[in-house]
Amino acid sequence: MTATYRQPGVVLTDRRFTVPLDHDDPTGETIELYAREVVAGDKAQQNLPWLVYLQGGPGFGANRFVGRPAWLGRALKEFRVLLLDQRGTGHSTPANRQTLPLRGGPAQQADYLTHFRSDSIVRDCEAIRPRLTGGAPWTVLGQSFGGFCAVNYLSSAPEGLSAAVITGGLPSLDAHADDVYRAAYPRIERKVAAHYARYPQDVERARRIADHLLHHEVILPNGYRLTVEAFQSLGIVLGGGEGSHRLHFLLEEAFVRTPNGPALSDAFQEEVQGLLSYAGHPLYALVHEAIYGQDARATDWSAERVRTEFPQFDAAKTLAGDGPLLFTGESVHPWTFETDPALRPLRETAELLAARTDWTPLYDSARLAANEVPVAAAVYHDDMYVDTAHSLDTARSIRGLRTWVTDEFEHDGVRAGGPRVLDRLLALARDEA
Repeated sequence: MTATYRQPGVVLTDRRFTVPLDHDDPTGETIELYAREVVAGDKAQQNLPWLVYLQGGPGFGANRFVGRPAWLGRALKEFRVLLLDQRGTGHSTPANRQTLPLRGGPAQQADYLTHFRSDSIVRDCEAIRPRLTGGAPWTVLGQSFGGFCAVNYLSSAPEGLSAAVITGGLPSLDAHADDVYRAAYPRIERKVAAHYARYPQDVERARRIADHLLHHEVILPNGYRLTVEAFQSLGIVLGGGEGSHRLHFLLEEAFVRTPNGPALSDAFQEEVQGLLSYAGHPLYALVHEAIYGQDARATDWSAERVRTEFPQFDAAKTLAGDGPLLFTGESVHPWTFETDPALRPLRETAELLAARTDWTPLYDSARLAANEVPVAAAVYHDDMYVDTAHSLDTARSIRGLRTWVTDEFEHDGVRAGGPRVLDRLLALARDEA
């Protein structure tokens, strides 16, 4: 049943679609997709072109906006917007520790999850597009991993696109996961150094917390086991425009005096578990490295292996000296499936995915070189999550793509920049800027 309702300034419609789990087997098992249609209240009856938004991730449902914030207000000036919960996320058929056992054991679960990469998401879009547009192409806005999906769209089904705009999401066309993380750790180190330059008092605070975790077992209220490595992974917030400030405020409230001596405060633990838990987005952990799998090489816990090439991230060695503790960033490790209760039942499934050697290519370089779809991409200078050099190499490989390279924003520029980022990219794609 289709439900239509209102929020301030907008009309929303819930959309549900049935698509094949495996698009190469259209008569086989199906899954459900959910998407929220959004249109400006004063344009609800107009025949507007469509823009489909592909969320970053992988593994996150589309933003739950109220009204017309961030980029949405700009989009609604001329588009009918579809906020798609990519397969396995949000209100679409879920994939998590509660539902995956329906597939069978870990081997069956891992096979199932091979259908949750960008190629399947794009084929979902192409399955539902004719039902909404009558066959007309639409514009895609891809944020972060959504940009990876947009580049796959340009590779596999460009006839479905009238334009593509990408924010912080131009992937390498051929890099292995090892190459991605080998480029990532130096960027992360720079972000941490910038944080400490802004908040030098956090050097001692972070060292004190890490030392406490080395000598005490800390179980967060939700059952998450807070290890030193898990604490370091809070550095993921440094990729956002307000991330350094957020990390600072978190660290300054870490300890409280108790009858048994200093302890990590309840307030600190509560916020940390919200930042670290994968309960709401387990797919991120399960398929994160798989989004880089494109050949017969296993990803094999790439972030964990490559980290050993950067011993400055070893907390124990750092604490044995007097240097600053380095936080880490957007990476998933074997211990992630031991510390997080939402992931523990899926450890063997994750191991099987990490060992797979049958990944198929996600991008068609020849087709991208002959691209005719108007494309514009924001490349954030020294983006913590997506390597700038990789992005610019890809930009040069896509015919006609126009880039906007900026250090005004971090990875979340499309949100933090309000309407400006989308407005600029649409102008570039239309050759109006």
